[in-house]
Amino acid sequence: MQCYGISERHACSALGVHRSSVRRVPQRKSDEEALTQDILRLAQQYGRYGYRRITALLKVEGWHVNHKRVERIWGEQSLKVPKKQPKRKRLYLNDGFCIRLRPLYPNHVWSYNFVSDQLSCGKKIRVLTVIDECTRECLTIRVNYQLKSDDVLDVLSTLFLTKGTPAYIRSDNGSEFRAHTLRKWLKDLQVKTAYI
Repeated sequence: MQCYGISERHACSALGVHRSSVRRVPQRKSDEEALTQDILRLAQQYGRYGYRRITALLKVEGWHVNHKRVERIWGEQSLKVPKKQPKRKRLYLNDGFCIRLRPLYPNHVWSYNFVSDQLSCGKKIRVLTVIDECTRECLTIRVNYQLKSDDVLDVLSTLFLTKGTPAYIRSDNGSEFRAHTLRKWLKDLQVKTAYI
């Protein structure tokens, strides 16, 4: 068979397809459209079900259908089960009370943490960042070769004088944030800590 002056063998070889796939004309069953509509209806009704469960539901409704056929239609219609959303982790206060702490207004919850980086000469630096979680404003950035709990205390005291004290301050359990003097100072100022 010749098409545009090129033999079937050469055309299939150039496209990288088998010659038998070109000759075979796919046969559609007469109930294909009705089955597709039922699959779409069930997929919309049961959003978390995959094609195997949909096949079982079709059989309950009276369809004599193979799961391979349902899988083919499932793919043609670009259906897929949405990814399961991971559960959000809870945050804990010092008193052990479990809450999901969300910022409600500016100065309600601040977050602070260390970020490490490296200079072009290879020397490592540490960066202390403090943000207001409600406004997403970066309140301060302190950069130095070493930052310890005294530096955290210095940064926070400056911020508390200029911006006011937050209701909560969130951090990880790093030794700089769990230092006794820092926790006592925050407690005296009535700033609650929310460790991740």
